[in-house]
Amino acid sequence: MKLIVIEFVSLDGVSQGPGSPEEDTSDRFTQGGWLVPHMDGAFIAQAAEWLGQADALLLGRRTYDAFARDWPQITDPDDPFAALMNSLPKYVASHTLTAGTWNPTTILSGDVAARVAKLKQQPGRELQIHGSASLAQSLLDAGLIDGLRLVVAPVVVGHGRRLFPEGGAPAGLRLVSSETTPAGLALQAYEWVGLPDYATYSGTSDFT
Repeated sequence: MKLIVIEFVSLDGVSQGPGSPEEDTSDRFTQGGWLVPHMDGAFIAQAAEWLGQADALLLGRRTYDAFARDWPQITDPDDPFAALMNSLPKYVASHTLTAGTWNPTTILSGDVAARVAKLKQQPGRELQIHGSASLAQSLLDAGLIDGLRLVVAPVVVGHGRRLFPEGGAPAGLRLVSSETTPAGLALQAYEWVGLPDYATYSGTSDFT
């Protein structure tokens, strides 16, 4: 399976608490819910299409706890996400959790990067990380991420945990697709290509 990261981020790179003011208030974060005013039908359709490519989910402990609390309560057959979110195999990276309540769930402990590398060898389409920014960053540093899909909201949050914090490993990406929804969300899909390229600008002749 390919390991694909799907993240909501602000223009200043914050990924914390996009869904509601109460979603994640750790470290005194008070700006939660910044994505919601910009959600629209085009975003929902694209997010549902992305989820439809998943054969399993990989989540960090914090995201798993929130999802396991909320998603089983959504039973509307017309909801574009609930059936898949509740039925897909869930893998949780945690050194403290011993069992999950949102089945089917498997706990990944110990050397998480090694266990994810082995998991990727299983047949399937995509193993998707939703949220779980710290987990995504650690696996990007380990060279295990195959693709990145960003939903960029037209807002500067000002503080909060960022998807790419200071000190992360460099990564080269290739833009695969990009579109903007009527409400102003930029939906960007990238493919990991290894280390970044570097060059020195010497004039306009470089582009002719």
